[in-house]
Amino acid sequence: MAEAGREILECRRALAKTGDNIVAELLRAEPEFFEWDHYPVGDVYDGETHSQYYYHAHPPDARDPDEHGHFHTFLRPKGMPADMHPLPVPGWSPPTDENGALCHLVAISMDRRGDPYRLFTVNRWVTGETWYRGADVVRMLDLFAIDQARPSWPVNRWITAMVCLFKPQIASLVTARDRRIAAWRRSHPEGDVFEDRRLEIAAAERISVEAQIAAVEAALAEERVSVPARTRPGSRHRP
Repeated sequence: MAEAGREILECRRALAKTGDNIVAELLRAEPEFFEWDHYPVGDVYDGETHSQYYYHAHPPDARDPDEHGHFHTFLRPKGMPADMHPLPVPGWSPPTDENGALCHLVAISMDRRGDPYRLFTVNRWVTGETWYRGADVVRMLDLFAIDQARPSWPVNRWITAMVCLFKPQIASLVTARDRRIAAWRRSHPEGDVFEDRRLEIAAAERISVEAQIAAVEAALAEERVSVPARTRPGSRHRP
């Protein structure tokens, strides 16, 4: 997490030298930006890790007032351990593509300055994802990595580091997602909870890169202080 924090700051520093930010860098080659469209076209997909992401924006009346747009992050089956399998929830059938049962990990909201400020998890209908157990989704976080130069080396490094730096928060949001889904199902037994348009964002949390880095550094400093000095085997303490 400490290394991921440094990576995020390094990407920000390099982009700032030319007056850019993460969102501007990703959209730099796009002639226009349309609501709902995926950017870049066709999403970003790493063929080795089978990680995927895209950026898009909702209309102003359908998004958080502070938000410009958000990233959606995924992992596809070929990047998952063999013991992970989709949950057989109502209305779902296995895709014909062996790599088609993708799992949504987390969404990252970006403000108008191009900085991240919120993480959130969503209901299944939002991204058309396949549903996996929350514990499996948390395990997938360590496997998410976009390790390629296109469409943007700094954006790919940044989003990989974001999932690492905020793993504790993402894990909590995935757990909260499952609790919200279960509660909604109990209170709305007449329909399919996973397709209910009234439930879009399952859980959300505001974040700060600086605060997270400071918390990680404080935890590491405390750990260094609490670990006692060791004596080499066979040596004696000097008076």
